[in-house]
Amino acid sequence: MIPDDLRYTAEHEWLAPAGDGTFRVGITHYAQDSLGDIVFVQLPEAGAAFEAGGALGEVESTKSVSEIYAPVAGEIVAVNPALEGSPELINSDPYGEGWLVALKPTDPAAVDALLDAKAYGALTAG
Repeated sequence: MIPDDLRYTAEHEWLAPAGDGTFRVGITHYAQDSLGDIVFVQLPEAGAAFEAGGALGEVESTKSVSEIYAPVAGEIVAVNPALEGSPELINSDPYGEGWLVALKPTDPAAVDALLDAKAYGALTAG
C-alpha cells in the first residue's frame, strides 16, 4: 500500500508534511521489504544540512547496508529517537513510527517536484 498523501523519490524515500514547514522523511514499505530485517540505523544530527540526493544516513539489515538520500535540500531539524533502540520500527511501521528524520527544505516548492503516489506505484510495479 502506497499512501496517497506523501511524496516519494526514485530511491524509495518518502516525505510527509508535518504542518510547520518541515517534513518527516522515511523509507517506503517497498524499500524496507526489499532490505529485510533492519538491525541498525545511522542518522545525522539535528542541524546538519544536505543537498538533494546527498547521503544522509544508512540503514543496515540482515541482508545489506543501504544509503538513505535527502529527497530535497534542507536542514535536519529532528531525528527519530525511537530508532536508536528499536530500528525494527522501520519494518513494522515504515510510514508511521518508523520515520527517520524531520527536514526543513531550503526550497519548499522542491517537494512538489517529487513523485506522487501514482508515479511511485508505477515505478515499483516493474
